[in-house]
Amino acid sequence: MAEETSTKRPAIARIWRGRTKPELADEYETYNYEAGVKPLMEKALGVQTFREDRDGESEFITISYWESVEAMSVFAGSDPTRIHHLDRDPEFLIELPKEVQIVRLLVSHGNVGTA
Repeated sequence: MAEETSTKRPAIARIWRGRTKPELADEYETYNYEAGVKPLMEKALGVQTFREDRDGESEFITISYWESVEAMSVFAGSDPTRIHHLDRDPEFLIELPKEVQIVRLLVSHGNVGTA
């Protein structure tokens, strides 16, 4: 499957944001990766996750990359902005996000995302 996706170019980014209390952030990071990011990695062209710890909250951001809105809809359903909450999200998140942001990827420079 890696060979198949290597020829496809990302044109769409789907951005999800969620916030936890700082004392739950480490546990949520692990849970989110296992229950949310791993399955997403099997469908998207690429996935990046971010965490920002601030006073009183930790914000998580997941960005997935897709060749088209149609390809994203195969994973996300007919409305790709609709949130698919993980089973334990209500336990961890300060509030449940109502939608995701979808943006067109215009250009990418350098070796962004290669670790």
